[in-house]
Amino acid sequence: MKRILVVDDDIEVLETIQLILEIGGFKVSALNDGEEIFNRIEKFNPDLILLDISLGHIDGRVLCEQLKSIESTSKIPILLISGLYDPKDFTTLNYGQDDFLSKPFQMDVLLKKISKILSLEEDKPSFLLN
Repeated sequence: MKRILVVDDDIEVLETIQLILEIGGFKVSALNDGEEIFNRIEKFNPDLILLDISLGHIDGRVLCEQLKSIESTSKIPILLISGLYDPKDFTTLNYGQDDFLSKPFQMDVLLKKISKILSLEEDKPSFLLN
C-alpha cells in the first residue's frame, strides 16, 4: 500500500483529501502545518507528498525546494496544490515539484495525477489541466 503525506492548512480540504485517498487504497498521513513536515516524513516514510502552497506563514514552494535539496528526501515525489495559481504558471515555474494541481479540483483528476506520479520513474510532469 502506497503512503501519501498530505499537507494542507485547511482542515476541511485535508479531511476530504484524506478520505478520498484512503478509499482509493492509499495509506494517508494528514498534516495541517508545514512545520512538522520533516519529522512526519521521517516517521511515515511517504511514497508521495501532496503539498499545499499556502500553509499560513509557511510557503509550500519553499518547503518543496528544501525537500528536493536534501538527499534523504530529494527522491520523494511532490504534487503541489493551490487555489491561488493556475496550472499554466507551473509549466515555467519549477520549485522541484513533480506536478501541480489547482484547487478546486475533481477527485478523479487528483487520483489520476497521483497514479501517474507513482508509476513513472524518469518521465517529465504532464501538468494535466483539471
